[in-house]
Amino acid sequence: MKVDLSFKSINKLAIPALIAGIAEPIISATDLAIIGNLPNHSAEAAAAVGLVSVFLNALIWMLGQSRSAISAIVSQYLGAGKFEEVKNLPIQAILIIIGISVLILGITFPFAREIFSLYNAKGLVLDYCEDYYQIRAIGFPMILITFAIMGTFRGLQNSYYPMLIALTGLVFNLGLDVVLVFGIDGYIPALGLKGAAYASVISQAVMLVLAFYYLVKKTSVHIKFSLPFNKEIKNLMVMIINLFVRTLALNIALNLSSYFAASYGVVYINAYTIAVNIWFICAFVIDGYASAGNMISGKLYGANDVENLIVLRKKLTKYGLIVGLLLLIFLGAFYYPIGRLYSNNELVREQFYNTFWIAIAMQPLCAVAFIYDGMYKGMGKMKTLRNLLLLTTFFGFIPVLLIANYFDLMLYGIWLAFVVWIFLRGLILKLDFKKTIINEMKQSG
Repeated sequence: MKVDLSFKSINKLAIPALIAGIAEPIISATDLAIIGNLPNHSAEAAAAVGLVSVFLNALIWMLGQSRSAISAIVSQYLGAGKFEEVKNLPIQAILIIIGISVLILGITFPFAREIFSLYNAKGLVLDYCEDYYQIRAIGFPMILITFAIMGTFRGLQNSYYPMLIALTGLVFNLGLDVVLVFGIDGYIPALGLKGAAYASVISQAVMLVLAFYYLVKKTSVHIKFSLPFNKEIKNLMVMIINLFVRTLALNIALNLSSYFAASYGVVYINAYTIAVNIWFICAFVIDGYASAGNMISGKLYGANDVENLIVLRKKLTKYGLIVGLLLLIFLGAFYYPIGRLYSNNELVREQFYNTFWIAIAMQPLCAVAFIYDGMYKGMGKMKTLRNLLLLTTFFGFIPVLLIANYFDLMLYGIWLAFVVWIFLRGLILKLDFKKTIINEMKQSG
């Protein structure tokens, strides 16, 4: 099988994937920036947006892993020249996802106040969390279905349509945020925090409609549900379960960090949520190349092309490191304007400036970890990723976080835990790739 691994070919997949990937965190970050500049109670409202975003991202990341599982199976069958055998798999997966997401929504929706009390949210922050979540949660099933459709496109080595879907949603969100939060005098009342939530839900609905349109018009995937289930449905569900556990471990780390930041006070949780939302955006920028690795590595693994897989790994690691360094330089150059953009509270900005440098200094480490993570997803090695996150979270992140908290390092301790966590993830996958993946493929060949 001839595979083009030139810089141009990789970027043809990576750049659209990068643009598509940053849409969701930018939606959350836009809400955070606009709410952080409200004339009244901006710190409390922004803290609520940050906490709800962390919780919603946890749910989306845990259940949205179907995107990676679908992409892995479709790309491997494409590489093996057997795509016809899985053309009915995506629609079956989508219907399963709908059932699961509605169930989760039904469980969490009535207990929003109790859920965010566990995050140490109190008083006005807790009231805002409840209001914001009960609107944002409506878009939860929609974004999961959209992700599943995007996974199908990825498996087909197409990141262009996911980019168009994500950009459309982003444009709608940006426009609606301004209109619904601040209102239009004489026409639309200012809805404040609730307006930001409505803007997000409407943009997610637009993305879902567009995703289905492209799936129907631009692919040969079957969209009519039929039985029996595809032979790969069991493998798909095992992958999703492994990724669910992996993401659960990931979100234990994220939620613990939010819990500790909230325990230090409103100023600290606000500063932390600003930094972590920017960190998420950076992660999705790097994820453009990780997504390219996901798509191409699945195809190469399906074709058992060891030589090109090694070349791909070397090139993607190099490109990822370059992107990580560029992010470091860019964020460093705009260090203080970023703080002023996200908050009008001097105390919040002070805590943000004290620790944000750690978040941006670790970008090259993030690049290596995320590139390997994307390639392992493409090859369907979800069990390895599950075990990795369990190991690094419970024996890396949590011990460092607890020790740092004991010594009152506060936000410094949280970011130190993230540095250790990311470093271990990248190192272990780098070692495993050489020892396990290459040997397995050579033996199969």
